[in-house]
Order: sequence, then C-alpha cells, then structure tokens
Amino acid sequence: MKKKVFLVFLFLQGMLYAQNVHEAFKPGEWLKFRIHYGILNASYATLHVKTDSVGETPVYHVVGRGRTTGFASIFFKVDDTYESYFDMENGKPYRFVRKVDEGGYTKDIEINFDYNKKEALLDDKKNDKKFNFDLGENIQDLVSGFYFLRNNYEIGDLEIGKSIQLNMLYDDEGIFKFKLKFLGKDILRTKFGKVECLKFRPYVQAGRVFKEQESLTLWVSNDRNKIPIRIKADLAVGSLKADLDGYNGLKHQFKIIMD
Repeated sequence: MKKKVFLVFLFLQGMLYAQNVHEAFKPGEWLKFRIHYGILNASYATLHVKTDSVGETPVYHVVGRGRTTGFASIFFKVDDTYESYFDMENGKPYRFVRKVDEGGYTKDIEINFDYNKKEALLDDKKNDKKFNFDLGENIQDLVSGFYFLRNNYEIGDLEIGKSIQLNMLYDDEGIFKFKLKFLGKDILRTKFGKVECLKFRPYVQAGRVFKEQESLTLWVSNDRNKIPIRIKADLAVGSLKADLDGYNGLKHQFKIIMD
C-alpha cells in the first residue's frame, strides 16, 4: 500500500461528467467502493452527500471516508476523512477538511475560501502553519471537483482522444491543472450486472506512487448519475483496483444492461 492511495482514488472521482446542471446527484447519495491492492482486499471508501450551511449560505456537505480492513490493516492502517462544503447553485467550495492517518503519515488541514478577498486560507493544524492562495476562475477542492464536473459537462461535448482540465487546490502545494483524456465507451461486468461506462485516462505525476503518467484508467457509468464504477492503477510498487461495491440515494436509475 502507498500512503496516498485513498487520496488519489478520491481525487480521480472528481474527473467525471454529467448532462445538465444540478441533475446528477441529490442529498442522501451514498457510494461505497472496495479497494484491492494486489491480491488483498485492502480497504473501503465511501462518499455521502448531506446538506448544511456556511454562515447563511446553504451548501452541500460531502463526507468521504477511507479505511483499511482485514489482513491489510495489520501491515498498513488507513483512517482518512475528507469533507467539502460547496455552493448548491454554482458548486464553488467554501470549506475543505482533510484528516488522514496512513501508516503513521498524518495530516490535519482545513481550507476556507473567501471570494470577497479572492483568496483561500489553508490552515495546517498539525504543523501550525498557514498559507494564502489567490483564487482564480473555477477553483475546486479535491472533493467538490467531483460534484462540480458531474453537473457541468455534457456527454455530447466529449471527443475520443480529447482532454479536459480542471483547476484544483491541493494542500500547501497550491493550485494545479489536472488533465483527463476521454478514451471512449466500454462495458464492464460488476457485482450489479453489466454496466456501460465512459472510459478515461487521467494523467498523473510519475514517481513515488505511479509508474508513469498514464498509469491510471477510470470508468464511470454512462447514465445521468455519472458515478465511478472502476479504477485501475499501476503503482510504483504493485497495482490497485477499486470497484463500486454499494450505493444508495441515487437521483436517477442506475442503468444495468440486461442479458
């Protein structure tokens, strides 16, 4: 296991697409993923959509959690929580929380987005440090980006071989552009039946975690929900596979291909 496995998995879920604004999800949506590292059933990850408020602004509050389980937890314990509070109308993030414990590697970070001052304040609570970042256009955090893209990109705009970029703020490393290439359609066999998917190639940084820039493949459901179905990754050491294992509260019917 690598200490950034759940972070990478969660981030990649943000690279999805939907047909119309604010039609892909609703409060109560819950997704569960089973993550395998090599032959081990290594961990589970969940995403849950709730409602809340930041000041007087009503927001979606999404909580993402990742935990190792069983035999894998003996060798590498993961206990991660990610939270994002973002606008119900335009998807702009207001607050992002990341608390992780991955084999002894820990982080405790909170980011608050101030659109009046056009800056984001990052509070690194573990190291007692603060950072300011200028806010440009369409800035997202690692969680809000998932839901923003589900609601703001049309399937009809995708072209095979073409890529899309998104500005995201990642910890004290600042704002970066993530690139995702559309590879076409595919049909996967899942525990729920056969699912038609859209297939993508996220470009990642080769090095400690990934073998090369094109080490990842992502499949999402080709329906109005646009939920992740599978991720495969070739890591610097070993391989990772994540599959949708459970769901509840989807806004639209989950399309299963009948034999």
